Amino acid sequence: MKLLLCLVCSLFSCSLLASAAAQTQVFPTSSGPVSITPLYHASTLIEAAGKVIYLDPAKPADFSAHPKADLILITDIHGDHMDPDSIKAVSKSATEILAPPAVVQTVTTAKPISNGENRTWQGWTIEAIPAYNLKRGPAPGKLFHDKGRGNGYILTYGGKRFYFSGDTEGVPEMRALKNIDVAFVCMNLPYTMPPDEAAEAVKAFHPAIVIPYHYRGSDLSVFQKALAGTGVEVRLLEWYPK
Repeated sequence: MKLLLCLVCSLFSCSLLASAAAQTQVFPTSSGPVSITPLYHASTLIEAAGKVIYLDPAKPADFSAHPKADLILITDIHGDHMDPDSIKAVSKSATEILAPPAVVQTVTTAKPISNGENRTWQGWTIEAIPAYNLKRGPAPGKLFHDKGRGNGYILTYGGKRFYFSGDTEGVPEMRALKNIDVAFVCMNLPYTMPPDEAAEAVKAFHPAIVIPYHYRGSDLSVFQKALAGTGVEVRLLEWYPK
């Protein structure tokens, strides 16, 4: 019975790994290819030149079959972005962590990076972009994500610019972005924004490619149809494997 259970678990893990690998996007750059794999919700694996970056590693993503992190980027304090157990699971002794100051209060091994700040790391440039709500919150006068607390990130490598929105609405700082090659944009109510608002924000900064993520419960066809004919390529990936 134990042998059968181990076999079933092994097959399930292999299935999840194969599913993730099938979703991996490879982008050529002047410094070599960048591979980006959706793991779950906001959890993302980024690989280039033998280095491994995780964005928002959090449960229920399974990291057991994936490499340990050289760098971890965290966007916000909520559990689907900041998960100490998952951070520990993907870390090794030399792992570096960058996160907003509000996250550093809990993840004390992280180095702070605030809205508007830049860092360089192993051939990458990392820019912290404001991520916040304009109008949505748990009660009148309150917001789910206050301005200044969370980060989105622009990661530049080999001349290619990759934007990860974090938890945000279509704020002016997003709409003003320039020269984004690949944008990963959130959409889910009530916490961030609906697909139609996300599409309007994307139209404003016009990345070459946009990939919805952090979209639990959203109708992605609305997003895709709203961007039809704009010249922005929409790629739909599976961030919620069964």
